[in-house]
Amino acid sequence: MARHLITSALPYINGIKHLGNMVGSMLPADVYSRYLRQRGHDVLYICATDEHGTPAELAAKEQGLPVAEFCGKAHDAQKAVYDGFGLAFDHFGRSSSAQNAELTQHFARKLNENGFIEERAIRQVYSPADGRFLPDRYVEGTCPHCGYDKARGDQCENCTRVLDPTDLINPRSAISGSTDLEVRETKHLFLLQSKLQVEVEEWIARTAGEWPQLASSIARKWLTEGLHDRAITRDLDWGVPVPADTWPELAADGKVFYVWFDAPIEYIGSTKEWSDQNPADRDWKSWWYEADDVRYTQFMAKDNVPFHSVMFPATEMGVREPWKKVDYLKSFNWLTYYGGKFSTSQKRGIFTDAALEILPADYWRYFLIANAPESDDSSFTWEHFAATVNKDLADTLGNFVNRVLSFSRKRFGDDVPAGKEAGEAEAKLGTEIAGLLAEYEAQMEALQFRKAASALRALWSAGNSYLEEKAPWLEIKTDPEAAALTLRTAMNLIHLYAVVSEPFIPASSKAMRGAFALADDTATWVTAEQATSLDTVPAGTAFTVPPVLFAKITEEDLESYRERFGGAAE
Repeated sequence: MARHLITSALPYINGIKHLGNMVGSMLPADVYSRYLRQRGHDVLYICATDEHGTPAELAAKEQGLPVAEFCGKAHDAQKAVYDGFGLAFDHFGRSSSAQNAELTQHFARKLNENGFIEERAIRQVYSPADGRFLPDRYVEGTCPHCGYDKARGDQCENCTRVLDPTDLINPRSAISGSTDLEVRETKHLFLLQSKLQVEVEEWIARTAGEWPQLASSIARKWLTEGLHDRAITRDLDWGVPVPADTWPELAADGKVFYVWFDAPIEYIGSTKEWSDQNPADRDWKSWWYEADDVRYTQFMAKDNVPFHSVMFPATEMGVREPWKKVDYLKSFNWLTYYGGKFSTSQKRGIFTDAALEILPADYWRYFLIANAPESDDSSFTWEHFAATVNKDLADTLGNFVNRVLSFSRKRFGDDVPAGKEAGEAEAKLGTEIAGLLAEYEAQMEALQFRKAASALRALWSAGNSYLEEKAPWLEIKTDPEAAALTLRTAMNLIHLYAVVSEPFIPASSKAMRGAFALADDTATWVTAEQATSLDTVPAGTAFTVPPVLFAKITEEDLESYRERFGGAAE
């Protein structure tokens, strides 16, 4: 059985992330990791804060803090939010770690030894007002391709085209806003991607066939346009330093590695951080080096795809060492806010800390995955959010759990009633549940999250249909034993729902599962036979009625949310 390595794109350190960032990387990775663990696989889910580059320096400057202090506080703040969302990382590291610095410098030295790094003199934007060279993200202006007037010097946030600062129209300093910019000569290290083009093309041809079309098409588009040699150092005070033993002149100038060079290496660095916490029992290298038994899945939004599908694999190839490369790259489009973009930099949309202030994590987890922007962009509106929560969670699942347990306790006491032997209706239900469970499993295995949510919703709906058909509130009047059978079967459905819903709504699943005092409830999944028989919770098992799982969102709630966050993008 393959071991599963899972990573999600590293969130930038500059502030709490919005819901679009959550659904585009970390949340689906968590759902998939939880599912694989439940199915008995050996899983390692790794993530980290991306702490280098201009976002960190600019955010620290804005808060008047040293960069290291800012990053430490911001890492803890982000981790607290992710804990609140129930993200079950095996390790959530930091790209500023000593492990990442060591590995990044190792990769750079090996690339240099193999002839894939070259020192070049280039002309770079210099700001007299700031007294320094400006790295790409320190330069802002208008994108020459789409006309977006807040494009950065490395990439346009609007059209995702990769840029150089000198490409921008009407450029200005992101530090001072000065437009008095000059172009001066300085030296930097370049990764010679052009020399690796054929190898990357051959690897993409072998690997990307099963990727989502979004990911494979972006990778192939980059390759069709041709891989260009790319500067991998910057003039910053904060970052992984260029090693003086290899490039003494650049090290003396204070050059650091470009964030997009060291950030993907942090996946390995974070794994080493995890391993170093307990080296006797953890072997980080077995997950990354000569790891033929590992299946590696990455999760990210489409703007991160070029770096992960081309640049990082090229880096791994160039070191001429057997580092693990991605097997499956799961990419996502944008989640929009009333048709406009969520934006960390422009503070537009709902941010994850605010979301948790309003409602429990499971409300957000389910809605986001059920509406994940897989094949195209999807839009968040408060109206759609409320309708989904009320219909799927409150009415379909929550109401089923509450009315079954409450009615049974009222009529039969605090133990699961026995009743008659299962009959034709129960046999029909078991066959239906087993089929729906197989569909759910198939969609999860295929990483089709919206379809998986639809299959899960169908499982919940099947229980409601059975309950309406059997109508135990009527059966109890003429045949109490038949009513007891119906309720016992429904309670077994509740336990089944608790187990299989855990990847989506872990807190609610725990509450459902905890309703039954089963002596040895160690099941991690439900087999087809168990789904058919629906006898995991036997008669005589004590149970309790948990608090309401999902409260409905009212029109008054919606009005307050719209007032706080706005009903449309600006």
